[in-house]
Amino acid sequence: MEAQLGVLGGSGLYRMADLEDVEEVRITTPFGEPSDTITIGTLQGLRIAFLPRHGRAHQHSPSRVPARANFWALKALGVRWVVSVSAVGSLREEVRPLDFVIPDQVVDRTVRRPRSFFDEEGPVVHVPLDEPFCPELRAALVQAAIAAGPRVHERGTYLCIEGPQFSTKAESHLYRSWEMDIIGMTAMPEVRLAREAELCFAILALVTDYDVWHTAEEPVSVSVVLERLHQNVEAAQRTLRELIPRLEQLPGTCACSSALQNAIVTRPEAVPRDVRERYALLLGKYLPVES
Repeated sequence: MEAQLGVLGGSGLYRMADLEDVEEVRITTPFGEPSDTITIGTLQGLRIAFLPRHGRAHQHSPSRVPARANFWALKALGVRWVVSVSAVGSLREEVRPLDFVIPDQVVDRTVRRPRSFFDEEGPVVHVPLDEPFCPELRAALVQAAIAAGPRVHERGTYLCIEGPQFSTKAESHLYRSWEMDIIGMTAMPEVRLAREAELCFAILALVTDYDVWHTAEEPVSVSVVLERLHQNVEAAQRTLRELIPRLEQLPGTCACSSALQNAIVTRPEAVPRDVRERYALLLGKYLPVES
């Protein structure tokens, strides 16, 4: 069972429409079970692995999403590209509810989530994150979103907070003073893990609200978020359908697939065989077990 495109569904997107030849798989990883069963199916000739980030019953809070297991599982299925669909709030007047944003930068304000596959053991790895999203996949996603019809912002900075609570007004105004554009709870550690797994990664951010800073708008709440998401889910599905033919046209010259090549600092002889075996999915081409 293999797939080329991985889709992480966020709040309101718990399944992929129009998939054919569907099968469901469970994958065990060194980091436990993924958020839920992974649905693999074919859409326009491309095999897609769909995983609801919070689980089908939305049982995982942002802080408890098993992100390492999710990305390990997608990598194990042969996925090359990953699109994360995420609900976000707007920190800018011009970024309106029901707009789409394809962020090009991210700021991490989370405090209690594993940030790396190599936190507890393994070699020391420092991947570059100056450009946190795959430039090729992000550009294709921008084109797909524009073709799908909603109002699209082609770039923006995503501020990721820990949650699960929404912001205070003071925090919201502070983030605006930092010139952040959108705010959410799931971009991190996904950005970090995608790079360590050498996967091309981009976010399709669905704007649901103005957080709590806007004096003329209702403050963000679960009911507001879900209502707006239900209005936007079909546009998100159309965007993913528009993306598929564009993936075949990508030049494949991005550095995502070799992110670890010059990032492993530990000397090879200092990485034990059992660690090499355990992390072979990620490290095998740089630290083979037999050496």
